[in-house]
Amino acid sequence: MTDRTLLRTGLCGTVIAAICCFTPFLGVLFGVLGLSALMGAWLDFVLLTALVFFVALTGFAAFRLKKQSR
Repeated sequence: MTDRTLLRTGLCGTVIAAICCFTPFLGVLFGVLGLSALMGAWLDFVLLTALVFFVALTGFAAFRLKKQSR
């Protein structure tokens, strides 16, 4: 995977995880689909872990691009 693709993946994942973490987007979506019982405490753990992972991936890709440009 190239550094630019890695950066794009990290940015897209960060944006999606942030939207799902900090807005009631998933609450509304799960409610419409009838899956609101699945929104227990585990959802926060999964989303926050995904957000941290994608932020780290974005930082790693940015670091590699900066290092490569030198």
